[in-house]
Amino acid sequence: MLGLGCTVEVSQLGEHIRRPIGVLLALVCQFVIMPLVAFLLALAFSLDDVAAMAVLLCGCCPGGNLSNIMSLLVHGEMNLSIIMTISSTLLALVLMPLCLWIYSRAWINTPVVNLMPFGAIILTLCSTLIPIGLGVMLRYRYTRVADIVLKASLWSLLVTLVMLFILTGAMLGPDLLSTIPPSVYVVAILMPLCGYAAGYGLAVLFDLPPNSRRSVSLETGCQNVQLCTAILKLAFPPQLMGGMYMFPLLYALFQAAEAGIFILAYRMYRKEVLHKADPMVDGEDTDITYQRFHDEDIDFDSSYGAVTVSDPNTIMLDPCPPDPTPV
Repeated sequence: MLGLGCTVEVSQLGEHIRRPIGVLLALVCQFVIMPLVAFLLALAFSLDDVAAMAVLLCGCCPGGNLSNIMSLLVHGEMNLSIIMTISSTLLALVLMPLCLWIYSRAWINTPVVNLMPFGAIILTLCSTLIPIGLGVMLRYRYTRVADIVLKASLWSLLVTLVMLFILTGAMLGPDLLSTIPPSVYVVAILMPLCGYAAGYGLAVLFDLPPNSRRSVSLETGCQNVQLCTAILKLAFPPQLMGGMYMFPLLYALFQAAEAGIFILAYRMYRKEVLHKADPMVDGEDTDITYQRFHDEDIDFDSSYGAVTVSDPNTIMLDPCPPDPTPV
């Protein structure tokens, strides 16, 4: 998260705050679309009470940090992505209990709101806000240091993800996986896929540019599975949940795999169809997410007179150019 904060431009972040489209999108994506998708999938596949509650909890969680990382890899609008993650985590303090209260009554009588570990939500919020704030400060004050931190964080992320997949495979094992019904696997596959598609459609509806569409799509499908796991462990006894403790982990694996396919398809399309090289390969002064054009004073003399660019929006031409005979 520190590295992701280093991708944020303060000026553009201020623009998103003045026009809070990111907050509105976070509200609609995380607390309208995803809870409804989880509820409908649980009904469509006739999940039992325990499995349905695990799916519903995952659907009502705010956006996860994985969406920011994936947005980085598809050259998405990082400022929008981070604003949406922070907004959805803040809104979760109120809207997550509300969504659970609305939808959970189809399966259990106990108000899940009473079981909500608000401390876990606040901890998630702090672990997101604090490092991102430090990264934004680094980008604002020390640009070169921010570039180094960003590269180091991406490499550490790669190592961490490899370790996570290895440990997950060793921890689950065939015995535990066999206790999970096949319908739950289907839901874990379809739920992030529906989120990605619905988020992209919503971004098209808002007429957002392509890089913002990719960010909104990933932000919608990627859920905060760490928070979901914490709620399942703190709110429900192990003998009741059984193998359903593993649903957030299954969701995390499938959302990462599907996002990886999305990233691979985008990069192939960019390279083979659009014939655009990756910004990091060009050697230009860019970051990973978007190209930053620096406004510089340029003086250029030619046979047609002097052209001076002193302001990005103003071009002054010599009013008396020499004979315009073509050369």
